Amino acid sequence: MLLSREEMTFDFAGARLEPERDRKLLAWVMNQFLYGEVSGIQCGHWLYQAPDLEAARFFSRQAVEEFQHVENFLRILEILGEGPAPAHRLVRFLSTGMMPATFEEHVCLEMALGEGFVLMALYGVIDTIAHDEIRAILGRAVKQEERHVEFGEQRTMQAIRERPALRRRLLGLSLVSMWAVRRLGAFMRSRLPRHEVLSQLPEFLGFSVACAERRLLRMGVLTKPLAELTALEKGLAIAEAYGAAVFRSPFRLLPKKRLTETYLRDPAVANRAPAPGENKIRMVR
Repeated sequence: MLLSREEMTFDFAGARLEPERDRKLLAWVMNQFLYGEVSGIQCGHWLYQAPDLEAARFFSRQAVEEFQHVENFLRILEILGEGPAPAHRLVRFLSTGMMPATFEEHVCLEMALGEGFVLMALYGVIDTIAHDEIRAILGRAVKQEERHVEFGEQRTMQAIRERPALRRRLLGLSLVSMWAVRRLGAFMRSRLPRHEVLSQLPEFLGFSVACAERRLLRMGVLTKPLAELTALEKGLAIAEAYGAAVFRSPFRLLPKKRLTETYLRDPAVANRAPAPGENKIRMVR
């Protein structure tokens, strides 16, 4: 990846997430991840727009990995003794409300940037969770997420090299994505209870946005730091991105119902039975 694990690591100053004490909080976090992975399954859609066999092969493999990730988060919810639940509206917006229209938008917005945010959140849980099995499950998942981010980075850079005019549209979409992450941080700052990890989440999200900016610079989507962009430059980038989307919208045929709208009612999620030998955490009162 263009950013190392060290660059993407936030210092929580030794704060810990305890599965027994923080069961409800961890279940909320895992349900955000679960929604994201269900949306990730839909990467199979991009097989139809893959520009070459390498990309098609990658997407087919990624779809299988996303199915594995869904099972991983369902398993963690079982360990916690909690069930699947809806994701926060801003998480839904980031995962499916901004569904790209082109291959180039997908690899930049969803893979490099979006999965980059997911990867940082996974790192954060791994670094703070006081549960060996959950940490091991997430540790396996991040290896695959890192490959997804790297593919998105490389194909975004290739797209910009081949079509430099794409840069501004990709920047406009990225700016809106980063705005949504900041909004999520503002929501957390006003709603979260006092907690050694929770109290640091707004700063963590700010750090995540800074890492996303660094990634955009290294991919060439940004040619200078965000602080140096004028309001006019940002406005033109967003207008180009969403002006193109409005023009294309009458020609896009999307299914009425996606997995992200039905997965909580799906028998594979709602009626999942624990595998033999799997045990929940025993809650001590």
